[in-house]
Amino acid sequence: MMRSITSMTDDNPQFLLFAQHGWADTGKAIGKLAQIATANSSTLIIAPSLGLIKTFIRIEPLIKRLEQIATQVINNYPHVPIKIMGHSMGGLLWLEVLNRNPQWWHKVHSLILLGSPVGGSNIARIIDPLGIGVGTARDLGKNRRDLAERIAQQIPTLSVASDIDLGSDGLVTVENTKFAYANWLLILGVQHDAMRYHADIIPIIQEFWKNPQLGLPAEDNASQFIKRLRSVPGMTDAGYHNFGRSQIIASFADGTTLHTWNNLLGINHVYIGNSRKECLYAGYVGSIHNFGLRQAVKEIQQYIS
Repeated sequence: MMRSITSMTDDNPQFLLFAQHGWADTGKAIGKLAQIATANSSTLIIAPSLGLIKTFIRIEPLIKRLEQIATQVINNYPHVPIKIMGHSMGGLLWLEVLNRNPQWWHKVHSLILLGSPVGGSNIARIIDPLGIGVGTARDLGKNRRDLAERIAQQIPTLSVASDIDLGSDGLVTVENTKFAYANWLLILGVQHDAMRYHADIIPIIQEFWKNPQLGLPAEDNASQFIKRLRSVPGMTDAGYHNFGRSQIIASFADGTTLHTWNNLLGINHVYIGNSRKECLYAGYVGSIHNFGLRQAVKEIQQYIS
């Protein structure tokens, strides 16, 4: 476990910074990112390595180990405010730890998630479509939006996504990173793995630290339609590749459009677009959830004025 002090003594840090690596990783890269981001500040950095191989097996032991580490550090510095940042699965680990420890929430200055699949990784769901427990695929495919939104209503939260391939950072879809009450930022051209060390990430982190604020849920038509679609059982966030192939089945007064498209395997995709023909949401369901999708589409179509 990395414990790094910058320009300070061990007894008097201004902040505790927990920097957590994700799947198939160690704390080295994100620990270095934390060091650079906190240069010339009085910050104690805690960047634990939870075991690269262990990240392939189950998430629960990782959550428990991180909780143990955090408990020890926070008890040693009970009056020091906490900053948290997690890359990919590291962000999910911290959502789970915070959910189990609401007594810490008032201490948390900010929470930053870098490419974290909060909505449930689509790749993980492909690997383990039935959720039977194929390594950490079941854990990574879990939708944690409700959990994240409860936390983000109390803790200033920033979720950062990157797009290198029409709605994906190469591993996590842009849609996976979105949830209500969080501040959300999209960057371009940074691959998923690089988000834990890329130079473009540093000013983003530092700027949010300067003025951490609670986000607000969007109230426009598109946001409400997206919320309804996400509530469909089995809905999985997708990339934007096939948005151009989709058929508009409803248009609304504000320029919002509802689209559908089926691929060669018969998988039902649904999209929300805007007046500029940009894709605002993309998702799909398997055949066993087609009825739920049809019901959601009917409800959305009723909003036509």
